[in-house]
Amino acid sequence: MSTKEHKQQADIPVLCKVITVSDTRTEETDKSGRLMINLLKQEGMEAAEYSIVKDEAEEIRQAVLQTKGTINAILLNGGTGFTKRDVTVETVRPLLDKEMPGFGELFRYLSYEEIGSASMLSKALAGTIGKKAVFSMPGSSNAVSLAMKKLILPELKHIVWELNRQ
Repeated sequence: MSTKEHKQQADIPVLCKVITVSDTRTEETDKSGRLMINLLKQEGMEAAEYSIVKDEAEEIRQAVLQTKGTINAILLNGGTGFTKRDVTVETVRPLLDKEMPGFGELFRYLSYEEIGSASMLSKALAGTIGKKAVFSMPGSSNAVSLAMKKLILPELKHIVWELNRQ
């Protein structure tokens, strides 16, 4: 079966939880979270849950783990840099059952084309927790747009289908 045929079979509802990790953003100022929600809607997917949590490991962990059973993808933005407060990746990675290294590699490659060598500072990460896909990307709107449009949205239905067909 071709990749195109395989993807066409992936007609499963995708319900996402969007998590913004930030010490300063509010629902009114969270441009990246809103962008994620709008891009999901444009592709016929739904952000069924949305939250903003502080750059604190336990808050991030609880936000990821306290997810309704109907959610099949968790999309985080923020906390992926190298400052002392950036702990999203270090918090999420141990929760993953499987890691998807290609996401971070491709994200940094595509970022390099846009921002140059600063792209190596991103710790973008993806993987799975049970039957849920998890993506963690930087918090800037440009980074969210790049990750969502070029990598996540073209494959998310397919990934969710794969995780649920076993």
